[in-house]
Amino acid sequence: EMLKEHIVIAGDIIDAAKKGDQKGVDKLNQDWERNANDIVTFLSDANPYWDKEDFTEMFMKHLKLTTDEVIFRLNKDWEEDINTADINEAHLIKMGDMLTDGIVKQFPEKFQ
Repeated sequence: EMLKEHIVIAGDIIDAAKKGDQKGVDKLNQDWERNANDIVTFLSDANPYWDKEDFTEMFMKHLKLTTDEVIFRLNKDWEEDINTADINEAHLIKMGDMLTDGIVKQFPEKFQ
């Protein structure tokens, strides 16, 4: 449910940004950050190898990069859109690696 909410909020942010509703974007970003904190708390409680502080920092950076990418795209700033998408992709790979490392550490017998 939290991940579904995460995607729904992202879509709502895009809709608000398309309408030029900055107050709506700001409110939805607050909701998105709350949702991200809920996801981080849930996951870091499930795996002691996912440091909550590090995970929160990574998740918030992802939200910022995603929002920036949307704004660049809506403003037709293609160069910055592409640059930000590339940075976000590399960041998400690092985030995936962090999650994978935590799973391997929590269940080492599954990866021998």
